[in-house]
Amino acid sequence: MTAIDPQVSVIIVNYNTFELTCKCIQSILERTTGCSYEIIVVDNASVERDIKKISILFPAVTLIESDVNLGFAKGNNLGILHAKGEFILLLNSDAELQNDAISICLNFLRREKQVAVVSATLKFPDGITQHNCQRFPSIKYKLFELFRLQKILPRAKSGKILLGFFFNYSEVVYPDWVWGTFFMFRRKLLDPLPGGKLADDFFMYVEDMQWCMEFRKLGYTIAFQPTALVTHYMGKSGGPKSKLIDQNMNQFMERYYSSSERFIIRCLDRLLTYKR
Repeated sequence: MTAIDPQVSVIIVNYNTFELTCKCIQSILERTTGCSYEIIVVDNASVERDIKKISILFPAVTLIESDVNLGFAKGNNLGILHAKGEFILLLNSDAELQNDAISICLNFLRREKQVAVVSATLKFPDGITQHNCQRFPSIKYKLFELFRLQKILPRAKSGKILLGFFFNYSEVVYPDWVWGTFFMFRRKLLDPLPGGKLADDFFMYVEDMQWCMEFRKLGYTIAFQPTALVTHYMGKSGGPKSKLIDQNMNQFMERYYSSSERFIIRCLDRLLTYKR
Protein backbone atom coordinates (compact mmCIF):
# COMPACT_ATOMS: atom_id res chain seq x y z
CA MET A 1 0.00 0.00 0.00
CA THR A 2 1.44 3.37 -1.01
CA ALA A 3 0.19 6.86 -0.24
CA ILE A 4 2.34 9.03 -2.55
CA ASP A 5 1.33 7.99 -6.08
CA PRO A 6 -1.17 5.13 -5.84
CA GLN A 7 -2.36 3.59 -9.06
CA VAL A 8 -5.77 2.82 -7.59
CA SER A 9 -7.82 4.73 -5.04
CA VAL A 10 -10.23 2.38 -3.27
CA ILE A 11 -13.29 4.20 -1.91
CA ILE A 12 -15.36 2.48 0.78
CA VAL A 13 -18.53 4.16 2.06
CA ASN A 14 -19.33 3.08 5.61
CA TYR A 15 -22.68 3.43 7.33
CA ASN A 16 -23.01 1.42 10.52
CA THR A 17 -21.04 -1.51 9.10
CA PHE A 18 -17.87 -1.22 11.16
CA GLU A 19 -17.01 -4.93 11.37
CA LEU A 20 -17.71 -5.53 7.69
CA THR A 21 -15.70 -2.46 6.71
CA CYS A 22 -12.75 -3.76 8.73
CA LYS A 23 -13.00 -7.15 6.99
CA CYS A 24 -13.16 -5.38 3.63
CA ILE A 25 -10.04 -3.33 4.40
CA GLN A 26 -8.17 -6.37 5.71
CA SER A 27 -8.94 -8.33 2.54
CA ILE A 28 -7.49 -5.50 0.43
CA LEU A 29 -4.32 -5.41 2.52
CA GLU A 30 -3.87 -9.18 2.42
CA ARG A 31 -4.69 -9.87 -1.23
CA THR A 32 -3.65 -6.84 -3.25
CA THR A 33 -0.06 -7.40 -4.36
CA GLY A 34 0.12 -6.42 -8.03
CA CYS A 35 -0.42 -2.66 -7.84
CA SER A 36 -0.06 0.34 -5.58
CA TYR A 37 -3.21 1.66 -3.95
CA GLU A 38 -4.71 3.82 -1.25
CA ILE A 39 -7.83 3.14 0.80
CA ILE A 40 -10.28 5.94 1.58
CA VAL A 41 -13.15 5.29 3.97
CA VAL A 42 -16.02 7.75 3.93
CA ASP A 43 -18.18 7.47 7.04
CA ASN A 44 -21.77 8.61 6.54
CA ALA A 45 -22.44 9.82 10.10
CA SER A 46 -22.54 6.31 11.58
CA VAL A 47 -23.85 5.91 15.11
CA GLU A 48 -22.93 2.24 15.54
CA ARG A 49 -19.56 2.98 17.20
CA ASP A 50 -16.67 5.44 17.14
CA ILE A 51 -15.50 5.34 13.53
CA LYS A 52 -12.13 6.82 14.55
CA LYS A 53 -11.17 3.29 15.58
CA ILE A 54 -10.65 2.65 11.86
CA SER A 55 -7.64 4.97 11.99
CA ILE A 56 -6.27 3.13 15.02
CA LEU A 57 -6.67 -0.30 13.43
CA PHE A 58 -5.53 0.82 9.96
CA PRO A 59 -3.28 3.89 10.26
CA ALA A 60 -2.60 4.08 6.51
CA VAL A 61 -6.30 4.40 5.67
CA THR A 62 -7.62 7.89 4.93
CA LEU A 63 -10.78 8.42 7.00
CA ILE A 64 -13.28 11.07 5.97
CA GLU A 65 -16.12 11.75 8.40
CA SER A 66 -19.32 13.32 7.12
CA ASP A 67 -21.58 15.11 9.57
CA VAL A 68 -24.64 13.83 7.72
CA ASN A 69 -25.57 10.65 5.88
CA LEU A 70 -24.85 11.60 2.27
CA GLY A 71 -26.01 8.32 0.81
CA PHE A 72 -24.01 6.01 -1.44
CA ALA A 73 -23.46 8.19 -4.51
CA LYS A 74 -22.58 11.43 -2.74
CA GLY A 75 -20.45 9.51 -0.24
CA ASN A 76 -18.40 8.07 -3.08
CA ASN A 77 -18.06 11.47 -4.74
CA LEU A 78 -16.75 12.86 -1.45
CA GLY A 79 -14.17 10.09 -1.33
CA ILE A 80 -13.15 10.70 -4.94
CA LEU A 81 -12.41 14.34 -4.11
CA HIS A 82 -9.63 13.09 -1.81
CA ALA A 83 -8.36 10.37 -4.18
CA LYS A 84 -4.90 10.47 -5.75
CA GLY A 85 -5.10 7.41 -8.02
CA GLU A 86 -5.40 7.34 -11.79
CA PHE A 87 -8.01 4.61 -11.33
CA ILE A 88 -10.92 4.59 -8.90
CA LEU A 89 -12.46 1.51 -7.32
CA LEU A 90 -15.79 1.90 -5.56
CA LEU A 91 -16.01 -1.04 -3.19
CA ASN A 92 -18.97 -1.84 -0.95
CA SER A 93 -18.24 -2.07 2.74
CA ASP A 94 -19.87 -5.54 2.73
CA ALA A 95 -17.47 -6.87 0.09
CA GLU A 96 -14.42 -9.01 0.76
CA LEU A 97 -11.72 -9.70 -1.84
CA GLN A 98 -10.87 -13.36 -2.41
CA ASN A 99 -7.88 -12.78 -4.71
CA ASP A 100 -5.94 -9.86 -6.17
CA ALA A 101 -9.11 -8.62 -7.83
CA ILE A 102 -7.91 -5.02 -7.87
CA SER A 103 -4.78 -5.77 -9.90
CA ILE A 104 -6.70 -8.10 -12.22
CA CYS A 105 -9.23 -5.41 -13.05
CA LEU A 106 -6.61 -2.68 -13.26
CA ASN A 107 -4.67 -4.67 -15.87
CA PHE A 108 -7.91 -5.35 -17.74
CA LEU A 109 -8.72 -1.62 -17.98
CA ARG A 110 -5.21 -0.87 -19.18
CA ARG A 111 -5.65 -3.36 -22.02
CA GLU A 112 -9.23 -2.46 -22.90
CA LYS A 113 -9.16 1.24 -23.69
CA GLN A 114 -12.82 1.42 -24.73
CA VAL A 115 -14.03 -0.01 -21.42
CA ALA A 116 -15.17 2.61 -18.93
CA VAL A 117 -16.05 0.32 -16.01
CA VAL A 118 -15.07 -3.21 -15.05
CA SER A 119 -16.61 -5.34 -12.32
CA ALA A 120 -15.73 -8.66 -10.71
CA THR A 121 -17.35 -11.99 -9.93
CA LEU A 122 -19.49 -11.51 -6.83
CA LYS A 123 -20.47 -14.50 -4.74
CA PHE A 124 -22.59 -15.01 -1.67
CA PRO A 125 -20.74 -16.47 1.35
CA ASP A 126 -22.11 -19.90 0.39
CA GLY A 127 -20.43 -19.64 -3.03
CA ILE A 128 -23.52 -18.93 -5.14
CA THR A 129 -22.81 -16.39 -7.89
CA GLN A 130 -24.66 -13.08 -7.80
CA HIS A 131 -26.09 -11.66 -11.04
CA ASN A 132 -24.29 -8.34 -11.17
CA CYS A 133 -24.25 -8.15 -15.01
CA GLN A 134 -27.44 -6.56 -16.28
CA ARG A 135 -29.22 -5.13 -19.31
CA PHE A 136 -30.99 -1.79 -19.35
CA PRO A 137 -34.78 -2.03 -19.61
CA SER A 138 -35.66 -2.38 -23.28
CA ILE A 139 -38.57 -3.43 -25.45
CA LYS A 140 -36.35 -5.94 -27.28
CA TYR A 141 -35.26 -7.84 -24.20
CA LYS A 142 -38.70 -7.70 -22.59
CA LEU A 143 -40.07 -9.39 -25.71
CA PHE A 144 -37.32 -12.00 -25.55
CA GLU A 145 -38.30 -12.74 -21.98
CA LEU A 146 -42.05 -12.66 -22.61
CA PHE A 147 -41.94 -15.11 -25.51
CA ARG A 148 -38.97 -17.06 -24.15
CA LEU A 149 -37.13 -16.57 -27.42
CA GLN A 150 -33.85 -17.51 -25.76
CA LYS A 151 -35.05 -21.12 -25.83
CA ILE A 152 -34.85 -21.26 -29.63
CA LEU A 153 -31.36 -19.76 -29.76
CA PRO A 154 -28.05 -21.55 -29.15
CA ARG A 155 -27.27 -21.55 -25.43
CA ALA A 156 -24.16 -19.39 -25.78
CA LYS A 157 -25.95 -16.74 -27.81
CA SER A 158 -29.02 -16.60 -25.57
CA GLY A 159 -26.78 -16.19 -22.53
CA LYS A 160 -24.97 -13.22 -24.00
CA ILE A 161 -28.24 -11.63 -25.08
CA LEU A 162 -30.03 -11.81 -21.76
CA LEU A 163 -27.22 -12.33 -19.25
CA GLY A 164 -28.67 -12.77 -15.77
CA PHE A 165 -29.80 -16.35 -15.24
CA PHE A 166 -28.87 -17.34 -18.79
CA PHE A 167 -25.22 -16.39 -18.33
CA ASN A 168 -22.78 -18.63 -16.46
CA TYR A 169 -20.39 -15.84 -15.38
CA SER A 170 -17.32 -17.73 -16.54
CA GLU A 171 -16.11 -15.43 -19.34
CA VAL A 172 -15.56 -11.77 -20.08
CA VAL A 173 -18.76 -10.10 -21.27
CA TYR A 174 -19.88 -6.55 -21.93
CA PRO A 175 -23.26 -5.95 -20.26
CA ASP A 176 -25.18 -2.68 -20.25
CA TRP A 177 -24.46 -2.09 -16.58
CA VAL A 178 -22.94 -3.67 -13.48
CA TRP A 179 -23.57 -3.27 -9.79
CA GLY A 180 -21.71 -0.62 -7.83
CA THR A 181 -20.46 -3.26 -5.38
CA PHE A 182 -17.12 -3.50 -7.21
CA PHE A 183 -16.94 -0.66 -9.74
CA MET A 184 -13.53 0.29 -11.20
CA PHE A 185 -12.97 3.06 -13.74
CA ARG A 186 -10.40 5.61 -14.94
CA ARG A 187 -10.65 8.82 -12.99
CA LYS A 188 -10.26 10.96 -16.13
CA LEU A 189 -13.59 9.65 -17.41
CA LEU A 190 -15.31 11.82 -14.81
CA ASP A 191 -14.20 15.00 -16.61
CA PRO A 192 -16.83 14.92 -19.41
CA LEU A 193 -19.66 13.94 -17.05
CA PRO A 194 -22.05 16.65 -15.78
CA GLY A 195 -20.31 18.46 -12.94
CA GLY A 196 -17.17 16.35 -13.50
CA LYS A 197 -18.45 13.73 -11.06
CA LEU A 198 -20.59 10.63 -10.80
CA ALA A 199 -24.30 11.40 -10.89
CA ASP A 200 -25.59 11.62 -7.34
CA ASP A 201 -29.28 12.36 -7.91
CA PHE A 202 -30.20 9.18 -6.04
CA PHE A 203 -29.51 8.72 -2.33
CA MET A 204 -28.88 5.03 -2.96
CA TYR A 205 -29.95 2.29 -5.43
CA VAL A 206 -30.07 2.61 -9.25
CA GLU A 207 -27.12 5.03 -9.19
CA ASP A 208 -24.85 2.34 -10.66
CA MET A 209 -27.25 1.90 -13.57
CA GLN A 210 -27.21 5.64 -14.14
CA TRP A 211 -23.40 5.81 -13.98
CA CYS A 212 -23.10 3.09 -16.62
CA MET A 213 -25.68 4.81 -18.80
CA GLU A 214 -23.70 8.06 -18.65
CA PHE A 215 -20.44 6.30 -19.54
CA ARG A 216 -22.10 4.45 -22.41
CA LYS A 217 -23.50 7.73 -23.75
CA LEU A 218 -19.87 8.87 -24.01
CA GLY A 219 -19.17 5.90 -26.29
CA TYR A 220 -17.59 3.51 -23.78
CA THR A 221 -18.51 -0.05 -22.87
CA ILE A 222 -18.98 -1.79 -19.52
CA ALA A 223 -17.18 -5.06 -18.74
CA PHE A 224 -17.26 -8.05 -16.42
CA GLN A 225 -13.98 -9.77 -15.53
CA PRO A 226 -14.70 -13.27 -14.13
CA THR A 227 -11.24 -13.99 -12.71
CA ALA A 228 -11.53 -11.20 -10.14
CA LEU A 229 -13.26 -12.82 -7.15
CA VAL A 230 -15.20 -11.06 -4.40
CA THR A 231 -17.48 -12.27 -1.62
CA HIS A 232 -20.43 -9.92 -1.22
CA TYR A 233 -22.43 -10.07 2.01
CA MET A 234 -25.37 -8.73 0.08
CA GLY A 235 -27.89 -6.57 1.93
CA LYS A 236 -25.62 -5.86 4.90
CA SER A 237 -24.76 -2.30 3.87
CA GLY A 238 -28.23 -0.93 3.17
CA GLY A 239 -31.75 -0.76 4.59
CA PRO A 240 -35.24 -1.33 3.17
CA LYS A 241 -34.98 -0.75 -0.54
CA SER A 242 -38.07 -1.64 -2.57
CA LYS A 243 -39.68 1.79 -2.36
CA LEU A 244 -36.42 3.59 -3.13
CA ILE A 245 -35.65 1.32 -6.07
CA ASP A 246 -39.10 1.84 -7.58
CA GLN A 247 -38.87 5.60 -7.09
CA ASN A 248 -35.38 5.84 -8.57
CA MET A 249 -36.22 3.53 -11.48
CA ASN A 250 -39.15 5.76 -12.40
CA GLN A 251 -36.82 8.77 -12.46
CA PHE A 252 -34.24 6.83 -14.46
CA MET A 253 -36.81 5.83 -17.06
CA GLU A 254 -38.17 9.38 -17.35
CA ARG A 255 -34.66 10.72 -17.88
CA TYR A 256 -33.39 8.26 -20.50
CA TYR A 257 -36.50 6.87 -22.26
CA SER A 258 -39.23 8.42 -24.37
CA SER A 259 -42.81 8.37 -23.14
CA SER A 260 -43.74 5.72 -25.73
CA GLU A 261 -40.82 3.49 -24.70
CA ARG A 262 -41.79 3.80 -21.05
CA PHE A 263 -45.40 2.93 -21.84
CA ILE A 264 -44.54 -0.19 -23.86
CA ILE A 265 -41.98 -1.42 -21.32
CA ARG A 266 -44.49 -0.99 -18.47
CA CYS A 267 -47.12 -2.92 -20.44
CA LEU A 268 -44.64 -5.72 -21.11
CA ASP A 269 -43.68 -5.76 -17.42
CA ARG A 270 -47.35 -6.25 -16.49
CA LEU A 271 -47.66 -9.11 -18.98
CA LEU A 272 -44.51 -10.72 -17.60
CA THR A 273 -45.81 -10.39 -14.04
CA TYR A 274 -49.12 -11.94 -15.07
CA LYS A 275 -47.38 -14.76 -16.97
CA ARG A 276 -45.27 -15.67 -13.94
